[in-house]
Amino acid sequence: MPDAKTPSDHFTSPPLTQRMDGPISKLSWISKSFLFAELSRLAYGPPDLVSKIAYDAGIDQCEFLEDGGSEAYIFGTADDCMVVSRGTEPTKWSDIAADARIWTIAFDVGRVHSGFHKHVDLLWPDIEQHIKDNQRPVWFAGHSLGGAMAAVCAMRCKLSPIPSNPQAIFTFGAPRVGNREYATYLKIKHYRWVNNNDIVPRIPPVWMGYHHMGREIYLNRRGKISRVNAWLRVHDRWRGLLATLRAGKLDYLSDHSMSEYITHLKEYYLAEQRGERIRGPKGVAQETK
Repeated sequence: MPDAKTPSDHFTSPPLTQRMDGPISKLSWISKSFLFAELSRLAYGPPDLVSKIAYDAGIDQCEFLEDGGSEAYIFGTADDCMVVSRGTEPTKWSDIAADARIWTIAFDVGRVHSGFHKHVDLLWPDIEQHIKDNQRPVWFAGHSLGGAMAAVCAMRCKLSPIPSNPQAIFTFGAPRVGNREYATYLKIKHYRWVNNNDIVPRIPPVWMGYHHMGREIYLNRRGKISRVNAWLRVHDRWRGLLATLRAGKLDYLSDHSMSEYITHLKEYYLAEQRGERIRGPKGVAQETK
């Protein structure tokens, strides 16, 4: 699940657009999504640069966790705790190996992808140690493999003795994580963004027993939130693929880039700041909580 535009060894990132001056729960769902999209891109960066960008945005806690190639950041303010997992890097064998393990294993609830489960197994003791006494709302986010890890971490948090339950999950280009029982267990908000022909959300396949978690928010070939399904979705994807082929790109990979997600979300964020009403998918209200 590579994002060729964001490997950490050549990482650059602009400042976060939103400054953390209050609780995340007061933000609209678009502002929340844009915040966690930028944090998910930031998670690809090296700790010294990430810390500086985070602190400049009013985030006073920035902890980098790493074990066996599994990586995540814990960000914190006086109001919130955020666990953001790093996605796949194509130069790291541990990432590739985790993505390739497509069989499931039994968990406390249902069955979960063995590779994603192992990635979280490596990090969870450190994550739990950092948030075991946390009383603030805790949020989970990530892109690609990081999105899968975010969902698994939220499940662990829900089942653990940690006093604060997961508040919500924000994922971008995330794969399916487990079977139906696993995917439907968490009754919390989960915004699962999918950009047109991004290939990663289509794997592992449904015929292997996998199901998606959360509420899908689909971006069509023009980067607009769309409610199309069935053959209209297929038609939209074909037109998106043909357009990128004419431009000499492969839509399945380019649409997976975290930069693409941020470009589209920033347009919505700026439109909302101008006072425009954002029409979301069914089931996603113009909420502030």
